Amino acid sequence: MKAIVYREYGSPDVLKLEEVEKPTPKDNELLIKIHATTVTATEATFRRGEPLIARLFTGLTKPKNTRLGEELAGEIEAVGKDVTRFKIGDQIFGTAGPEFGANAEYICLPEDGVLTIKPANMDYEEAASSVDGVLTALPFLRDTGNIQSGQKVLINGASGSVGAAAVQLAQVFGAEVTGVCSTSNVELVKSLGADKVIDYTQEDFTQSQETYDLIFDTVGKTSFARCKKTLKPNGIFLEAAINGLGLLPQVLWTAMFGSKKVKIAATGLRPEGDRRKDLVFLKELIEAGKIKPVIDRCYPLEHIAEAHRYVDTGHKKGNVVITLDPNRAI
Repeated sequence: MKAIVYREYGSPDVLKLEEVEKPTPKDNELLIKIHATTVTATEATFRRGEPLIARLFTGLTKPKNTRLGEELAGEIEAVGKDVTRFKIGDQIFGTAGPEFGANAEYICLPEDGVLTIKPANMDYEEAASSVDGVLTALPFLRDTGNIQSGQKVLINGASGSVGAAAVQLAQVFGAEVTGVCSTSNVELVKSLGADKVIDYTQEDFTQSQETYDLIFDTVGKTSFARCKKTLKPNGIFLEAAINGLGLLPQVLWTAMFGSKKVKIAATGLRPEGDRRKDLVFLKELIEAGKIKPVIDRCYPLEHIAEAHRYVDTGHKKGNVVITLDPNRAI
């Protein structure tokens, strides 16, 4: 089978399309024929090996795990003898977990992983692209931020994959949502249900008189210090894009002193059972028409280096999809 492999850190050119052995499912595993996967900003940073602190997890001098790809949607081709939740032919979606490996034609995953039946009202590309943003934004807003109906919530980076999911989720929870994005994305963020959209090229929300219960920075482009006066008393600043250890002292300090808090969450390291429940919740929201993914571009597997180059620009809208169906690439 074909798979994307990288054995050194660097530019997108380190990604190689190779023939590798097709996996065989263990007793508790599913063999999934992948129809669609994605390239996320997190995977692009893993490929680059930056920031350097990330190499404590990914490998100091070279990648410990030579495969990328977390989100996926596909069809079950074979099952191990102990599998009971799924059957051959089931169309599923979910994540490959921290081991990655979804940038390939096939993958084997345990049946109790973060997987469930694909929403009936989505194709494979839409389903694959809906997972990571929601499974990141949901625990931030619901669990860490304790979002409540009627609160005023600001999403910084509202047109990215996490930001677009956060705008829609905040609406689901009954919040009044303000999205912050660039000029070219204002209409997109409005279409996602934001009550107000701020074009950061024209207005600095931190200089406004408006205050918020929650400020969710999905892109690491602002700071608690800049946003503090824009938070209401007992307001919370959530940071999803952690670029080093500088934020940790603020998290600890505000936990002990002051009414305004800085909070972070390791959403990808939560127990698989919790993430699977959230995936099922996502499916229900999709089928109810309350969540829709944003797909910016769609590339064939063999053009994944080009996809990474685009993600590296930092200007993608929503998600960049990798399709295994060449007729779906755009």
